Amino acid sequence: MGKLDGKVAVITGGSTGMALAGADLFVKHGAHVFIQARRKEILDEAAERIGRNVTAVQGDASDLADLDRLYDTVKREKGSIDILWASAGMGEPAVLGEITEEQFERTFSLNVRGTLFTVQKALPLINDNSSIIMTGSNASLGAFPGWSLYAGSKAVQQSWARVWLNELRDRNIRVNVLTPGQVATAKQEELFDEATKAAFESLIPRGRMGSPDEIAAIALFLASADSSYVNGLELVAAGGVTAI
Repeated sequence: MGKLDGKVAVITGGSTGMALAGADLFVKHGAHVFIQARRKEILDEAAERIGRNVTAVQGDASDLADLDRLYDTVKREKGSIDILWASAGMGEPAVLGEITEEQFERTFSLNVRGTLFTVQKALPLINDNSSIIMTGSNASLGAFPGWSLYAGSKAVQQSWARVWLNELRDRNIRVNVLTPGQVATAKQEELFDEATKAAFESLIPRGRMGSPDEIAAIALFLASADSSYVNGLELVAAGGVTAI
């Protein structure tokens, strides 16, 4: 038996990296997973990789009409949601004094506005005793030069988790934040050159980047009954970076 047998999960940003690894793992544990992402070609490839019990819905998590279309699809095909993982996000370096309005809008539109409305619009479909997960970032816990815009856009999630679990307490809906550190993903390859990656790795007590599969295993814990008494937690998976 799987840990998510018969459950319905929705994962935004689910076409690549940690979220894709999580979607794949959720299906292996018995869930039907809806994945949303902006690029249709990459999304279709993700659905093909997962292979079964997956529905791909192209869309932008910061676009409210696209979120409506996602949840209309979920309602039509499955009727309700047991696990919501708001994982769509983006980050780009932006040094204070050089931050542009366009950079602010891109970052906060997806990471803040997108996350809030991903959760809010799902509420009519979310079953009691369900699990909501948001993807944070250890950038919000550190002081990495050039990443204040991204860090700020992720820091809101810890406050939201605490307030929302209180607002949803009568429905026993759990709200947690999964905060990864440096993880070896395709997006990271786009952002960091070898020198930058080496500099980040030098900060990690484990001596290496994390893998998407390691983060997926933690998401499975937060999605399943294994974490039934875990609520309002920011679970940091950063190889020890934030501990020293």
